[in-house]
Amino acid sequence: MQTLPNNLRIGVIRGGPSAEYDVSLKSGANVLKTLSETHRPLDIFISKDGTWHVQGIVRSPERILPHVDVVFNALHGAFGEDGKLQKILDHHGVKYTGSNSYSSAICMNKVLSKEIFIKHGLKTPHYAVIKRNDDIAEKVREIFKTFVMPVIVKPAGSGSSIGVSVVRTIPEIIDAARSAFKHGTSVLVEEFIKGKEATCAVMEDWRGQPVYALLPVEIRMKNEDKFFDYDSKYSDGACEEICPGKFLKDEKNVLEECARKAHESLQLSHYSRSDFIVSPNRGVYILETNSLPGLTDESLLPKSLSAVGISTRDFLHHVLSLAMSG
Repeated sequence: MQTLPNNLRIGVIRGGPSAEYDVSLKSGANVLKTLSETHRPLDIFISKDGTWHVQGIVRSPERILPHVDVVFNALHGAFGEDGKLQKILDHHGVKYTGSNSYSSAICMNKVLSKEIFIKHGLKTPHYAVIKRNDDIAEKVREIFKTFVMPVIVKPAGSGSSIGVSVVRTIPEIIDAARSAFKHGTSVLVEEFIKGKEATCAVMEDWRGQPVYALLPVEIRMKNEDKFFDYDSKYSDGACEEICPGKFLKDEKNVLEECARKAHESLQLSHYSRSDFIVSPNRGVYILETNSLPGLTDESLLPKSLSAVGISTRDFLHHVLSLAMSG
C-alpha cells in the first residue's frame, strides 16, 4: 500500500438526492472521522435537492472542486453510484474513488448487469422486466403463468434493497411493481431462490492479488419469513451477519471467485461488493453488485475488512492511493 502525502487535499462527498441519502450521510461521516486521524478532509455535502456545500457553506462544484486533489465518493444510489457525479468530477479533472461513469451506470442498472453476468458465465436468477409504459396487468399475468411463486420485485436501478418485495399473487405483484416504479422507470421480477444469503467484497491490488476477495459474509434473518431488505440492513437485531460465513469450502471458493469475476466483468475499479444466494441444490447465484458499498458502522464491508485484519483506515488510504495513481 502506498503512503498518502500528509498534505493531500481529500474531499469526502456524502448525502445526495437518492433514496439512500441517510446511509450516505453515515458512510461519509465514518470516512471523515477515520481520515481525520491522518489528514484534514473536506466535508462536501450534497443536500436532497442537489445543492452542494463545503464545510457547511453553500458553494457550487466549480468553487469547491479546484480545492481538492482527490474525492472519496461516499454517495450511494442515484447520482452518486450511477455515473452522474463521476461525469462532473471528470469534467473538473478531479480524481475520485470507485468506478468510472460508464461502469457505474452499467452496474447500477440491474438488467444490464445481469446480461453481463450471464455473458461471463455467472448464474443469476431467471428474470423478467416491466417497463413503465407496459400494460402492467397483462405483463404480470404473463409472469404469473411462467414463474414459480413467490417472486422478488425490485426497481431495476436502486440499491440498499429499497423498494424490494417478495410476493405470491397477481394483485401483490401489481402493487409491488407500482411501488418499485417510485424508484425508477423499470422494474425487475426475479425468481425466488431459497438458500443462504451471502455477500462478498473485493478490493484491487491487495496482498499480491489484482482483485483480492474478502471473506464472504453469511446473512441470517432472525425472522425466517423476512428477507434482507432496507430495514433489516440498517436496524439493530433484525439479522445476524456472520463473517466468515458458515459455508462449505467449495461454496466459499465459488463465492470469492464469482465476486472477483463480477467486479472484472463489469469493469469496476478499486472495490465492490456482490450479493448472492447459495442454494443447497442449485449452487451459487449472483443477485447484484454494488460499486460503492456502504461504509457505516452497520455496513457489511467494514465487517469483512475486520475479519481479515484490515483496518478501515488502511482500506481508505489504499483506495485513495488507487484513485491517485489511476
